[in-house]
Amino acid sequence: MDTRDITGLVLAGGRGSRMGGVDKGLQPHRGTTLVQHALDRLRPQVGRLAINANRNLDTYAALGVPVWPDALADFPGPLAGMLAGLEHCDTGWLATVPCDTPDFPVDLVARLAQAVRADDAEIAMAATRGPEGVQVQPVFCLLQRSLRASLAEFMRSGQRKVDRWTARHRCVQVVFDDADAFFNANTPDELAHLQHLTR
Repeated sequence: MDTRDITGLVLAGGRGSRMGGVDKGLQPHRGTTLVQHALDRLRPQVGRLAINANRNLDTYAALGVPVWPDALADFPGPLAGMLAGLEHCDTGWLATVPCDTPDFPVDLVARLAQAVRADDAEIAMAATRGPEGVQVQPVFCLLQRSLRASLAEFMRSGQRKVDRWTARHRCVQVVFDDADAFFNANTPDELAHLQHLTR
């Protein structure tokens, strides 16, 4: 798949409840911010970049990429960010990553793209292997833009669970061996720990 046909979207639109309500994307991380680190990691993997955010929009816009807020009110979750991406992107595919997991693999999008082509899938999601088996990482995904109507209908019905929506479509999982690459910072302590992981 040509990377020029993929828009990369960093999801930074959450409440940050477990981090005291702060805007997680703007929290410091190794001399920059979580969202900037995620943008820098995603940029070589896609043709275009954007951010999904619902607060501090001017600050995010100053990073030089489009900022797409949720169309739905009250922070309804990552599916709302994905829907914003599908509604705004003009490429055939949308790759999403959360801002609070900035050390995701540098070949993430390439492997997801390879999987959707090999399996004729509409969605590819990352997964990791751990002591309890394979764990899906559903917000690390590659989506066909044509799914926007399906996702909009799903959310209008009041549903919010990622796996319930993806189960409606041809979906493939791509297992990554480096589980630490998907370590996410939901709390201040986890953010502090993230600073010391060597990536």
